[in-house]
Amino acid sequence: MARAVDSLGYYGFWFADHYMPNTGSEDLEPGDVHEVWSVLPAVAAVTESIRVGSLVSPTSVHHPAMLANRAATLDHISHGRMVLGLGAGWQINEHKVYGIPLEPPKERVDRFEEAIQIIRSLLDEDRTTFQGAYYTITDAPSDPSPVQPTLPILVGTGGPRMCRITARHAQEWNTWGAPEMAAGAVETFTSACEKVGVDPATKHTSVQALFVLTDDQERIDKALAGPMGNRSLAGSDDHIIDAIGQYEELGFDEVIVPDFTLGKTADERRDTYARIMADIVPNYSG
Repeated sequence: MARAVDSLGYYGFWFADHYMPNTGSEDLEPGDVHEVWSVLPAVAAVTESIRVGSLVSPTSVHHPAMLANRAATLDHISHGRMVLGLGAGWQINEHKVYGIPLEPPKERVDRFEEAIQIIRSLLDEDRTTFQGAYYTITDAPSDPSPVQPTLPILVGTGGPRMCRITARHAQEWNTWGAPEMAAGAVETFTSACEKVGVDPATKHTSVQALFVLTDDQERIDKALAGPMGNRSLAGSDDHIIDAIGQYEELGFDEVIVPDFTLGKTADERRDTYARIMADIVPNYSG
């Protein structure tokens, strides 16, 4: 899949950082979920131009020093194509079954705010010292430095405080949603940037939605009526083209197309990615 989308000219290859399917609760359900920091080096090694990144790695799970060192190493493997996606953590079942604390929202964001500062410093500076409520870093090196002068940090979030942290410390912002939902997130992020004195135009922005390419009205209605309805684009090619145009008008730089809804087999998903590039992308000016 990575080789295919690289050869097709896609911009980024993103992989989620989870250990099991999300159920929205402590319940478990079967399903293979590969580990992102094992997958990304393999993807980086067999591709040439596509960016590679985690979407996103929770600081509730990973120590910031580990994340910074992994990202810098992957930047070398990929020859400067790494993007480090971060989040505060949210998936209940994986935290519960592995005994990883999922702190209340304020404490979780407090931890994230410390972690992103440490990561940014480790990626940029020769040595890092940080004293916080959650982490103590003392004259810590992070060698080798990334290939990129500034290895981008992306934060996936929609909350006002997390958006302010993103504006201060990250280079990229990511959100979910069909255009109507994404528009609200853009308002939140723009307001957060303004409150901390950052020009939102200086941030690379991305959005993802589930794509259901079909003329079958029954399939369209089912996709839009489900729990991911406000995060889905379902309809004809013309409908999808129009939706991507709305993302452009909202100022998004990148539209991420998850493979969940693109086919039941790997061959079907690759064919759909090829179809999107052949039939949808030429109609989009971005």
